[in-house]
Amino acid sequence: MSHAETLSFATETSQLLKLMIHSLYSNREIFLRELVSNASDALDKLRFEGYSDAALMDGGGELGIEIECDPQAHTVTVRDNGIGMSREEVIANIGTIAHSGTAEFLKTLQAGQTQDARLIGQFGVGFYSAFIVADRVTLTTRRAGRQDEEGVRWQSAGEGEYSIETVAAPRGTQIVLHLRDDAHEFADAWRLKSIIRTYSDHITFPVRMPAAKPAAEEGEPEVTDADTAPAWDTVNQATALWARPRTEITQDEYDAFYKQLSYDMQAPLAQLHSRVEGSHEYTALLFVPAAEPFDLWDRDRRHGVRLYVKRVFIMDDAAHLLPTYLRFVRGVIDADDLPLNVSREILQGSKVVDSIRAGCTRRVLGLLEDMARDDAEQYARFWGLFGRVLKEGVVEDHTNRDRIAGLLRFATTAESTPTVSLADYVARMKDSQKAIYYITADSVAAAAASPHLEALRARGVEVLLLGDRIDEWLVGSLPAFDGKPLQSAAQADLNLDELGPAETDLPPVADADWQPTLSALQTALKDTVESVRLSDRLTESPVCLVAGKEGLSGNLERLLKSAGQAVPDNKRVLEINPRHPLLARVKAGADAEHIDDWARLLYEQALLAEGGQLEAPAQFVQRLNRLLLGT
Repeated sequence: MSHAETLSFATETSQLLKLMIHSLYSNREIFLRELVSNASDALDKLRFEGYSDAALMDGGGELGIEIECDPQAHTVTVRDNGIGMSREEVIANIGTIAHSGTAEFLKTLQAGQTQDARLIGQFGVGFYSAFIVADRVTLTTRRAGRQDEEGVRWQSAGEGEYSIETVAAPRGTQIVLHLRDDAHEFADAWRLKSIIRTYSDHITFPVRMPAAKPAAEEGEPEVTDADTAPAWDTVNQATALWARPRTEITQDEYDAFYKQLSYDMQAPLAQLHSRVEGSHEYTALLFVPAAEPFDLWDRDRRHGVRLYVKRVFIMDDAAHLLPTYLRFVRGVIDADDLPLNVSREILQGSKVVDSIRAGCTRRVLGLLEDMARDDAEQYARFWGLFGRVLKEGVVEDHTNRDRIAGLLRFATTAESTPTVSLADYVARMKDSQKAIYYITADSVAAAAASPHLEALRARGVEVLLLGDRIDEWLVGSLPAFDGKPLQSAAQADLNLDELGPAETDLPPVADADWQPTLSALQTALKDTVESVRLSDRLTESPVCLVAGKEGLSGNLERLLKSAGQAVPDNKRVLEINPRHPLLARVKAGADAEHIDDWARLLYEQALLAEGGQLEAPAQFVQRLNRLLLGT
């Protein structure tokens, strides 16, 4: 008995449909790419489940996708004989978008990125792209293993409601698009074939369209559909691109495959294609995108390449096959040594997977090394996109730490753009210099303005400027490079003697003359700083805060606090510049009445100069006013 009802879309689904209909008009042909991709996924799933339950494959014929168009009725039909859906699955997957990323997807579209067609596939809402070109969609489906009469028909005009009823249907899914008046161009067989070859040529299942009817010979009656069974032509190559020899694949084919795989409209920045033989055999076809993937910083989303076993699709987010710091890589890995029923749990504990992961990691790093050596401009583009992600590898991957370190690029006090490698830095170190100097801050600009650099600048020493959040952990995990230790310019034990005299003449200072001032400042700040001392690193600024040998830098302390982490008692050293007029004034005229104000003001000034925040800004203002007015 037919079970028919009319239901309303979920709120977010309704909003999405409106955006699809009214906003996404760039690259409208992507609707076919999305529907073909969904059909391919359904076929993959059936083939996979069929290995454990052969009955699911009964009665469906050869697995494939069929596409037809009717120029008179202005319709496009896409059908597959894949896994299909039950009534419950139709309601769950189409009537409601039960994906955590939907709200963010809507927000992105509404923020003005409505022309970015790759977002559609990345959020699992590809079916709804049908409404870009259709004003009504009819979907008929039956889940594999169910009876013929347990099929489901779903219809909607993409407005607020949809209807669903029980019908007889073959296994799989059929989608009929009733084209809008401005989309009749898509009811043309040649137009559809062109789209398929552009976006779906490497779908591993055949995509078929009705063969063109031969013209009738003169004097012969025209052959009609009633006279013969329809003939079908396979439009796509229907072969796994990665299984073909590299010499037989053009760059255009690689680019087209990448676009179909990643939902990216741009060609990749680089690619590697390798066949590994030996104890573990597998093929890897991996791409470095030319644009940052939308979900690059989404920690709740699984990242990874597609996994195949002997050309059978297994999963599309096999995150165990590459480390997280290479999560920007897209592609496929086809393994010969894994079981077809492999799960994420099996992946996690498999020696074969560990071997594949190690091998693919080495090859990706090798690809990046080649790019850095052979094409500096291209590598600079890569670094701008994925440099922050790659830095995570220094912290996470001790095996490849040195190789990753060689790929790092930095801005320095000599180069304002992040183009300097550690090898470049070491090559132009001063003869007397024993360490690689760096400074961390909230940004590169803040690092460049740090007072801690003054003495190093005065001695012509180049300093790495680190402005990413990950940099504090990076330098903590990279004690040295090429035998040269990394040394923070903000540490208290900075040895300047080995670097020679400053290039500017500085008047000598008699330490004994400053002891009363140092003692007074120390007494006033006894609960705030570890000590107060004269500085040999400051040439222009009056004060700065430096970390003790085992203490945290100010930047790391701020990062930990912002993350809600408990920070141990971390008193730092206040260094004062005895040559600065402000300190000369404090030394000459600060009496007991004002010394506390001067001490706090100097400490707060040092805190602000390194990007810190005041605990009591109002008190700072009051203190400053008192000193300015002399009250």
